[in-house]
Amino acid sequence: MSGRSIVVAVGGSSGSLYAKVLFDRLKEIESKWENVGVVLTENGKYNWKFELGNDDWQHYPFDYYGQRDFMAPFASGSARYDTMIVCPCSMGLMARISAGISNDLITRAADVILKERRRLIVVPREAPYSLIHLKNMTAITEAGGVICPAVPSFYSNVQTPEDIVRTIVDRVLDLAGFDLDDTYRWGEDLTTEGTD
Repeated sequence: MSGRSIVVAVGGSSGSLYAKVLFDRLKEIESKWENVGVVLTENGKYNWKFELGNDDWQHYPFDYYGQRDFMAPFASGSARYDTMIVCPCSMGLMARISAGISNDLITRAADVILKERRRLIVVPREAPYSLIHLKNMTAITEAGGVICPAVPSFYSNVQTPEDIVRTIVDRVLDLAGFDLDDTYRWGEDLTTEGTD
């Protein structure tokens, strides 16, 4: 699927490793997209530096936009960005998206993606959920978005934190419609020893 344009938003919750692994995977499949527009919140940048010890988000081959840059192409549906991934997504950011409060570029882009009936994938990183959180997830789902919580799987014999996080990132990229040929698939090369 070359020629695709996607938006990646990095919210202010903990879980910067999810954003980093997503950036790494997008770089690995660079031939499958044309444009990746990235918006990081200030807390997203802070958490990346705090949790990962660097500011390497700046060194990927993406187009970067400020939170207040409403001239970014994906602030309008006419730009035809087909997918938006919010990873990780704080509960406050999710609440603003669910309520349609377009007060910055991230929430405006999410509003555009939903109104144009394109793919919005939200990766909340929080536990436990309150009823407010669950209602916001329901609202986004009913509007056409997909909630993919940062809840990794372990059946692929994960060894490192990056491996664990990649189980979610690859699911997100699957949901975004990318054809991944190097990801674990249930039932492929799976031994049945020790199973019921």
